[in-house]
Amino acid sequence: MSQETSDLTVKKQAGVPSTSLFEADAKLGLENMDQDDLALPFLKLLQNSSDETKKKHSSYVEGAEPGMFYNTVTKKLYDGAKGIEVIPCFYKLTFPEWAPFERREGRPVSPDRGADVLSQTKKDASGKDVLSNGNIIIKTANHFIIILTETGIDKALVAMKSTQLKVSRGWNSMMKSISEKGKNGTFNPPSFSHIYQLRSTEVTGNFTWYGYNVKLLRKVDNVDLYQQAKSFHTSIKGGQGKAAEKDDTNF
Repeated sequence: MSQETSDLTVKKQAGVPSTSLFEADAKLGLENMDQDDLALPFLKLLQNSSDETKKKHSSYVEGAEPGMFYNTVTKKLYDGAKGIEVIPCFYKLTFPEWAPFERREGRPVSPDRGADVLSQTKKDASGKDVLSNGNIIIKTANHFIIILTETGIDKALVAMKSTQLKVSRGWNSMMKSISEKGKNGTFNPPSFSHIYQLRSTEVTGNFTWYGYNVKLLRKVDNVDLYQQAKSFHTSIKGGQGKAAEKDDTNF
């Protein structure tokens, strides 16, 4: 390396902010942001009808295939057949009001009308809960999770509805059935104390679509990871979270 090249390298490196400098100024510029100001990624289970899988569609994602998981904020794709490891941090059952899907309205008309709204609905021929204005109430099980990746963690929301409510109930039962022995006797540990495998599974009926499969793997064995999961739980519980995008599937 010539002296001139060496001098240029030194000067370039000298101008790069250090990690310690970033740490000293941690969170500056972010002071006024809370959970309501953040877009929580939605972990979408891609279907044959998903725009992300259609090469000629403006929403097409390179490499996307039905059965994959897609993070709507980070734009990451995950192999659904192989599955991903997740930590469930918070759960909430909601009753959002949607305009009929054929109108492609985007976000729900209301994110949560509450369970009492079902008394105002009637079942249509397909079993949907329909309001007098024609809108639909879709009971939704929301699982706020941390996804374990090779480079760290991602946060996301998994929304299960319709036929997948059974999967959600099974997952909840798994979490509720875990017991540990402590100094005060047996107790049910927090949901974020264990790691689960989330996979997609192909379902065939009148047509083929993909659903969820959940399997308990092991305890969280890293204190830092546990604290991150607990922190996510606390932030979601405080703001109740909001998804970054719609989910217009109805399986």
